[in-house]
Amino acid sequence: MATTQRLEGDVVTLTGTAAQELSSNGELWNDDLRPCTLAEHAWPARRFASLWIGMCICIPTYSLASGMISLGMNWWQATFTIFAGSAIVLVPILLVAAAGTRYGFPYPVFARLWFGTRGAHVPALARALIAAGWFGINSWFGGLALDAILQRVVAAWGGFGPHVAIAFTIFWLLNVGVAMRGPQAIGRLAAIAAPTLAVAAIALFVWGAAAAHGVGAMLSTPSTLHGVQFWSVFFGSVIGVVSFWATLALNIPDYSRYARSQRAQIRGQLVMPLAMAGFSFVGIAVTSATVALYGKALWNPVDLLLHFSTPVVILGGAIVILSSITINVGANVMAPARAFENLWPRVITFGIGAILTGLLALLMQPWYVLSTFSAYVFTWLGSYGTLLGPFDGIAIADYWLVRAQRIDLFALYQPLGRYDYAAGFNLRALAALAAGWILPLLGLFVAPFHVFWVGGWFFGLAVALGAYAFFMRDDPSRLDAATFASITEGPARVTEG
Repeated sequence: MATTQRLEGDVVTLTGTAAQELSSNGELWNDDLRPCTLAEHAWPARRFASLWIGMCICIPTYSLASGMISLGMNWWQATFTIFAGSAIVLVPILLVAAAGTRYGFPYPVFARLWFGTRGAHVPALARALIAAGWFGINSWFGGLALDAILQRVVAAWGGFGPHVAIAFTIFWLLNVGVAMRGPQAIGRLAAIAAPTLAVAAIALFVWGAAAAHGVGAMLSTPSTLHGVQFWSVFFGSVIGVVSFWATLALNIPDYSRYARSQRAQIRGQLVMPLAMAGFSFVGIAVTSATVALYGKALWNPVDLLLHFSTPVVILGGAIVILSSITINVGANVMAPARAFENLWPRVITFGIGAILTGLLALLMQPWYVLSTFSAYVFTWLGSYGTLLGPFDGIAIADYWLVRAQRIDLFALYQPLGRYDYAAGFNLRALAALAAGWILPLLGLFVAPFHVFWVGGWFFGLAVALGAYAFFMRDDPSRLDAATFASITEGPARVTEG
């Protein structure tokens, strides 16, 4: 059997002959979906750390954390909840990221492995739907900040009827325009945004401490949740935090594919729970201060911004805008744009995919999602976490349990290849997906089992993982060590470097 791939250290790449054959004949191939070359595996640990810091220090993180104060938690309960949820979701993120680093493929191509060359559209578009929702949420925050700036700078702006809608539209167009520049801008944007946003977070904390006359007073708001009531809110909030990054647990290969090694992507991504907890603490502390200052918890930072002078509104609004663009480009464009590309690789480009993402975001109605904090955490985050949990379980089971990290990279770009399954659909993956949704849906409709809906991400992941591993235990698409060695140049063994 001819070799089609090469193993060097942590990384598997296509041979030159195999890449040339697919690029000239493959209908599942374009320049964005192809696997990385060895030279493109260039991201060090600090690049991943900057990416995560830029994405964590954002307005939704602030709102998620500070909103827990409005639910009745005190500062340390909310901070611990954020850290716990972030640490939990980091586990599937690292497990899925390993596949992207080793084989250099983006998320939609990875999904072909478990769902088939056509079935991959199911998890890819499910992820795209959620990303578009987040795109709309961040665009709404940014639009509100732009509206606040315009109200202070243009005296008549606030009296113009649809001023919020116009500001949102302007900001939406700005985000789409930046997104169309392509994924290579993500690293450069994160490198600029991460230090800027970190300084802004520190400045916000210092203001809160000064306004509340000390850190002690700033964090003095007591918890109003006790006993069973606390644990009920804690469990739902942890699920909300997990769901916050459950999207990245799926499409993290879109980024980890560029890693120099497994060690680099792991070390860089370990910063995520710390960044989330750190910025969450700022949001929690400042929101606690607003209770003392204004008599209510201002969990939307734009509402807080409006209490300041015009220069601060302009500067703070600009920072909100930078934050919103950073997370939109970094977390909410790549996956749906790639998913749209995967629908028709020869026609749809990344730029077209970015435009389609923006249009889908409008259909998600972010203004409704953000109408109340309970809708934000328990309706939006909880529902989509339940949707994505089984996909996470299937991805982890496929790479680690079913295939033992052995993949035929060439076959992922062949319409009738090893991973075509039944006319492009892996029916066993669809069965595992259905199994993963059974318990959460039971909890949604049967009151005594409501815990299965609240914890839908956990239960869906666990059931789908076990079901998929069982269904695929003897599937002919699996490679044994000898077959993997026969198509792979170099030491055909798992190396973690």
